[in-house]
Amino acid sequence: MNTSSIAFSSNRVSDVERTFLDDLTPLYGAEEVRSFFLILCEAFLGWDKVAYLLHRGETMNQSDLLRFHWALEDLKHYRPIQHIVGYTDFCGCRIKVNDKVLIPRPETEEMVYECVNALVRECVREDSSINILDLCTGSGCIAIALKKMLPESKVTAVDISPEALRIAQTNAEKNGAEVEFVLGDVLQGTLLPISSDGWNLIVGNPPYITESERSSMSRNVLDFDPPLALFVDDNDPLLFYRHIVAFAQKHLSSNGLLAMEINERFGTETLQLLAENGFSGVLHKDFRGKDRFVTASLSSR
Repeated sequence: MNTSSIAFSSNRVSDVERTFLDDLTPLYGAEEVRSFFLILCEAFLGWDKVAYLLHRGETMNQSDLLRFHWALEDLKHYRPIQHIVGYTDFCGCRIKVNDKVLIPRPETEEMVYECVNALVRECVREDSSINILDLCTGSGCIAIALKKMLPESKVTAVDISPEALRIAQTNAEKNGAEVEFVLGDVLQGTLLPISSDGWNLIVGNPPYITESERSSMSRNVLDFDPPLALFVDDNDPLLFYRHIVAFAQKHLSSNGLLAMEINERFGTETLQLLAENGFSGVLHKDFRGKDRFVTASLSSR
């Protein structure tokens, strides 16, 4: 590459950041661009925010300048920052991501923390072991975070995609989390793993975006996230939830908890589905105030 084509006015860190702001603010907004730049400084230069503030008046070498140049070009084409650096952070774990798995999002972290709190309360009271099943695991972020927070638990994670499971296994190894990964299909519940003592927690983040919502979605999701993990037919938006609820009805332990991330449009319908199948459900909002996940237990238990 001809280095004269690099758009930065100099190799000073502050000048590189200024170019990022000038070129990307119309696409993302200044605050998000600044967060992108800090993420790149950590990934490319090994700087945290304090180091960035201390060294932003310094210059980059040519190799680092090229990396920032290509990152800038990728961001102009809406490539997710997590794909550019190759990872994201989730519940204190560093999770590798690419176009074979969904990028873990902060909203999902809230569901994980709620599950941990509920399990600790219930299982400590009952003095019981903790068996966890994570459905539609993708990158493995939920399963890995739960195992790290509840190290004595036994965690099994399922996905239909062999590529996703390979990434999930890598993530588990890098985070020192012992998780069993199983190739399986939520829509074929008879093939899902069963715990002899029942699952204390069945958690899932299945596809829940309807096809009609595609037009309102951002390009960094549409162009880079795997459609298999995102979309469901408009005619049956609760398809995966019906199968998960039916499986949970048979295989939760006596003190079991079911937790599922949901489409905010179908919170009421999801609670109704749970009630029709003997569950007592609670709808939880995320930090943006949107209906984001449900937790439920069987009413008769």
